[in-house]
Amino acid sequence: MHEEIAALLPCLAGVRTERRAGRDFHLGSLDGHEVILVRCGIGKVAAAVTTAVLLDAFDARALVFTGVAGGLGADVRVGDMVVATELLQHDMNAEPLFPRWEVPLTGRARFDADVAWTARVVRACASLGRADGHRTAHDAHSGHVAQARVHQGLVVSGDRFVATRAESDNLRASLPDALAVEMEGAAVAQVCHDFARPFAVVRTISDRADDVAHVDFQRFVRDVAAPYSREIVRAVVAQA
Repeated sequence: MHEEIAALLPCLAGVRTERRAGRDFHLGSLDGHEVILVRCGIGKVAAAVTTAVLLDAFDARALVFTGVAGGLGADVRVGDMVVATELLQHDMNAEPLFPRWEVPLTGRARFDADVAWTARVVRACASLGRADGHRTAHDAHSGHVAQARVHQGLVVSGDRFVATRAESDNLRASLPDALAVEMEGAAVAQVCHDFARPFAVVRTISDRADDVAHVDFQRFVRDVAAPYSREIVRAVVAQA
């Protein structure tokens, strides 16, 4: 999102910007490492286009995707971080031609994140917590303050903002191991799989994907998720 770019772009040195497919790709050096920073946009198509341009036009050797998500897992709370080990499109359904959730002609519904890059992201999230000591994230919906935790597991994606208890309950019933729901990650995963390039996905939990999911969303992104993304990306790049 814009807030993530605004938080991270000042950290890049020697920046030059190229515009392709309606997107600004910022090329520069982050803590001595050559990187490309771009806002992918919202939804699976936008994410797929951005990923394809990164991998084809710019020949990016790996991709780290950050953003926010709604929490589905019982112990996944607002302010926590979820690192995807696998991703699935929860709105993909080509039945009866293919099993539910399977991406046609791929033979799979779940796309695994790269093990090595995912481990880097997990370490980056853990180092974020250690650097902040007892850092807390404020749940603007309930007033509750909780120490942020790191989770690993299934993240599901779909082209709709899940913002009702009924929708999130349906996802939990059909995909009980899903930790978080968002709108892009599984598309990124599918494109990276097609290009045989490693990738990792990390999401900061902004809401519980329920009837108050929209409350103070932009403030959360600006004040919590964007700083998290900046520090996580810098810690991941430092390990590359």
